[in-house]
Amino acid sequence: MPTGEEAPAPLRRDARRNREALRSAAHEVFAAQGLHAPLDEIARRAGVGNATLYRHFPNRAALVEAVFGEMLSETRRSGEEARTSADAWTGLTGYLEGIFTGLAADRGANDLMTTGIEGITSLQELHTHHRETVRLLIARAQEEGALREDVVAEDLLFTLAALGRVVPASASVVPGSWRRYLALLLDGLRAEAARPLPGPPLTRDQLGRVLHDLGPHAAPATR
Repeated sequence: MPTGEEAPAPLRRDARRNREALRSAAHEVFAAQGLHAPLDEIARRAGVGNATLYRHFPNRAALVEAVFGEMLSETRRSGEEARTSADAWTGLTGYLEGIFTGLAADRGANDLMTTGIEGITSLQELHTHHRETVRLLIARAQEEGALREDVVAEDLLFTLAALGRVVPASASVVPGSWRRYLALLLDGLRAEAARPLPGPPLTRDQLGRVLHDLGPHAAPATR
């Protein structure tokens, strides 16, 4: 006799095929157009109707989580690895370079990582983990004398979000050009480069409001 909640019935073969086709199509469309891409275009590319899309993914957040769940998990694993780096500066720079490589390759991933998007549990968990990873590595790098003492996590998260937003556009003009500007940003964090900063850093709440108001990239106009 069954106890507790019963497991959901497995999907039929055609339903599994439709779900996978939708995930694949969504990944292609989000990567090219960002997370505001029309859902009916995703359904059309997958060869199904809108009703089928909403049967599998009742809202945009559910579809985004299905498409990017593996990427979010991998980013979290990268953060865990960075935290255990013997040298905090190396751990921080390697972690950020890995994230930016993903931002350059996928406009949808860029939206996920550089803005506040509601309704995606794994994304909110990753943002929390990412913030803590950055905070821990900054503190360790400061203790080791590699990073200037007046920088807090919100300083770096703000500047990373600003740089991250232009990565897709720069990648379409000069692939890899973001590496120059990330290196320039990181060099400004070195202890030997320190100069007095004007004004206090943003608070965590203030940074959250900035990212929320920024919003995802708009889908490019079609011709």
